[in-house]
Amino acid sequence: MGYQLKDRLERGFTILKMDLGVNQLIAEPGALSWPQGMLPGDPEDKLERMLNMQTLMHPFTHVRLTPKGIDLLCDYVAQVRAVVGDQVPIAADHFGHIGVDDCIRLGQALEPYNLAWLEDLVPWQYTDAWVQIERALHTPVCTGEDIYLRDGFKPLLEAHAVNVIHPDMATSGGILETKRIGDLAQEYGISMALHMAGTPISTMASVHCAAATENFIALEHHFTDVPFWNDFIDGLPKPIIQNGFIPVPEGPGLGFSINEDVIREHLVPWDRGFFAPTTEWDEQHSHDRLWS
Repeated sequence: MGYQLKDRLERGFTILKMDLGVNQLIAEPGALSWPQGMLPGDPEDKLERMLNMQTLMHPFTHVRLTPKGIDLLCDYVAQVRAVVGDQVPIAADHFGHIGVDDCIRLGQALEPYNLAWLEDLVPWQYTDAWVQIERALHTPVCTGEDIYLRDGFKPLLEAHAVNVIHPDMATSGGILETKRIGDLAQEYGISMALHMAGTPISTMASVHCAAATENFIALEHHFTDVPFWNDFIDGLPKPIIQNGFIPVPEGPGLGFSINEDVIREHLVPWDRGFFAPTTEWDEQHSHDRLWS
């Protein structure tokens, strides 16, 4: 962990995000409690238990963190802080399917570590739950990667239920709509980070949106260790991320051209071809959900 964190800092990244939650505790005896009948199977079968938790929204699993579980997660964050120091913002995500009370207990326990935000603690649809969490904590809370259009964000914004919104421009409605989402959030005094787990194509589209949005904080990136990620597009300085930042292109359109040969070379094994229909994502195995 320490090596990876130091590597990110050496590359110039100025804000970091980590997973923190139930999945890290599944193999730890005494770290979680849950109704055994709701999560069937061998208690030691990590994968089966994870999958069963993913089929229910957070409030309905009744998975709870024990004091030991909370202490273990706090110890993990303390180790991260010890490596990166106090000045680097650290956000946290993927807490797992725990209810509002445990989100508050964990959030309060984490407050000494001055996290940048706590992300997707509960499904975004539960505005009242977000209000309860936001009012109970002194750490910013964040959600939005599954929300579509401004109308989807309005209940959270109008209730001041979050401190940061987190749309994904590729699914929130496109560049202009996401810019409008950010502008609406600014009217309520709420900042915007951008979710991004895609290719350089959607990343650069997000860069244009971010550059035009005054209340923008940071753009997510998941592919620092994927050597060919930069090769999908041409016409920009490489690497695309330079000293932690992405220069905004000034060329026509999004400012780059697509390298079709590289894309074809790295198609996933089950893909049927270049820009072929992807009806397989309509099936249950895709784990497609309207919440995180």
